[in-house]
Amino acid sequence: MFKNKIAFITGASSGFGEACARLFAEHGAKLILCARRNDRLEKLAKELYSDFKTETHIVKLDVRVRADVKSCIDSLPAEWKTIDVLINSAGLASGLGKVHEGDIDDWEAMIDTNVKGLLYLTRSVVPLMINNGGNGHVINIGSIAGIAAYPNGGVYCGSKAAVRLISDGLRIDLVDTNIRVTNIQPGLAETEFSMVRFHGDEEKAAQVYKGIEALTGLDIAEIALFSANRPTHVQICEITVTPTFQASAQVVFKKEDGK
Repeated sequence: MFKNKIAFITGASSGFGEACARLFAEHGAKLILCARRNDRLEKLAKELYSDFKTETHIVKLDVRVRADVKSCIDSLPAEWKTIDVLINSAGLASGLGKVHEGDIDDWEAMIDTNVKGLLYLTRSVVPLMINNGGNGHVINIGSIAGIAAYPNGGVYCGSKAAVRLISDGLRIDLVDTNIRVTNIQPGLAETEFSMVRFHGDEEKAAQVYKGIEALTGLDIAEIALFSANRPTHVQICEITVTPTFQASAQVVFKKEDGK
């Protein structure tokens, strides 16, 4: 399906990014994998080669650092610059609090990663797609939080609303090319998300998913794969996906027995 095509995946050391890496590898893609945790990338690359003989190029990268993003793209070997799919998966929530009481360090982590990091990668990779004949696909991992704000999540919701509108704007800007833009907006998904949000508090993180069968990284990876595998005249602009017992960011039914 994706034999000899290159997918560039940020945040590939865990969660949605790792799941996308595994699924795209299974379907024959070559992978550029980026994350801050290089040891995890190395382990993942070995596993993908063992399982699928996947060719990988790994880069330790913090997407928040603009100079490092530029250096990462500029230093790619020529054979790795024909990028077919960019998956902007690097993202996080940090803390919960009212806007007027929030931790500004948390805000900066979210805005720098979710918005600026996504922009840095997009600004660097999309010109390569244009130079390679105007073909490609940008897949952004947004959030249901980008549709409507919820209590104590204003800044995170704002960052994901930005992803939504940036995706729309990029799609408009590229309308005269064959480059497609997809924004995937997951609801409750059990990854490292809540552990990061609660700064490593395992008990608080576990409560988020108690009583509901949450989405998994694979669920989102399958949507990314589906979007990327449509015929060239078909563009999946936006997909919002939740667990069955979640109707919106705030409306969730959880079983009382926690099962």
